[in-house]
Amino acid sequence: MGGIKHFTNASQPALFLLTAVCARKDAGSSPTGIVGRSLARRLLDAGDRVRVLAEPGQVDGWPDGVEVVEGSITRPLEHAGAFAGVDGVFLAGAVPATVEDALVAARDAGVRRIAVLSSHGPEYEEAYPPETWFWLAVERAVERSGMEWTHIRPSAVMGAMIEGTYPATGSDWPDTVRGERIVREAFLEDGHYPFIHEDDLAAVAVAALRTGDHVGAVVEAVGLPISTRSRVASIAAAIGHDLAAVEVTPDDSRANWRRRGWPDGGIEVTLYALREYGERLAELTRWTLDQRPSVREIIGRPLRGFDDWAAEHAHLFR
Repeated sequence: MGGIKHFTNASQPALFLLTAVCARKDAGSSPTGIVGRSLARRLLDAGDRVRVLAEPGQVDGWPDGVEVVEGSITRPLEHAGAFAGVDGVFLAGAVPATVEDALVAARDAGVRRIAVLSSHGPEYEEAYPPETWFWLAVERAVERSGMEWTHIRPSAVMGAMIEGTYPATGSDWPDTVRGERIVREAFLEDGHYPFIHEDDLAAVAVAALRTGDHVGAVVEAVGLPISTRSRVASIAAAIGHDLAAVEVTPDDSRANWRRRGWPDGGIEVTLYALREYGERLAELTRWTLDQRPSVREIIGRPLRGFDDWAAEHAHLFR
């Protein structure tokens, strides 16, 4: 693309900064550490250099060869040096109150490209006053920064339950499956939720960072809706044990998730999505399939399914 740098053609390996924050249960928050570690592996395999600005709870577990800087993207002025020499940033976990400071530090350091790990929230936030925006505030700030940008709006991430991030559905299953061989969930029979494997989301981020193909675009990194029943069946097959599945009322799920520290906003959006995707499954499945470019087109292979994810993480449920 004219005038757009493809970092894959750089004369020396590109340096990418990834940011990772501790788990957030707010609606739309993705597991930045889970996705970031997969992204780091892919960038290293491609011959790039990787630096991470990670909050204290996220400093461990990165691949060999990653430079880890302890700090938070929510306090960017304390860590402006992390942007030095960086070509592109995977901006995950930024908040409206300080995102402008982060972008100034990035631009002053010569960063040319930002890939935002956003959410399926901005399209709804547009109907409300700007002072109430969260995801849209971050996106708009990046668009004004003068740097090349891509917004990645993902489905819920399959690995969210590992890190304890949104959505609430399934978040207690490791405990109840290990302890009782049981799952209790609202909308068990009809509920569906869209999920994307963290490795697929990371592959989308690689494409956004390493090429100019998606500059100035909003990428809907969405996976197909998955039924709650099928997720339970995948876990049962992965651990080789039958699981009891009990449908409870939405109020029962609310109470359970509140005990586990979920905010009301995250709870209500989870319940709403489970119900909506169940009731409008054909329509919302078609919306997912109609997105262009699709995730499959971006990453060049079929998406990974929940069976794969459950088999890889069976140890969580044994």
